[in-house]
Amino acid sequence: MAKRIMVLPSKDVSQLRLVTVPEDLSPHEAYRHVTELVSEIPEDAEQRLDQLLESLEDHGFETLPFLLGPALD
Repeated sequence: MAKRIMVLPSKDVSQLRLVTVPEDLSPHEAYRHVTELVSEIPEDAEQRLDQLLESLEDHGFETLPFLLGPALD
């Protein structure tokens, strides 16, 4: 079975991330779970992205490398 992925968008393109979704989570559950993890980290925290990625890994999400391509619009 192919891995499901989730794009974590950001206003800052350098903060955009691509992660795998654990197989035991439905798309709706994955979205809610990631939303909860994001909300647990204070917005003004130093290294917020690093904390989030670590938390995601602790919950079975895996960050994937990617190449940002040209805009389609």
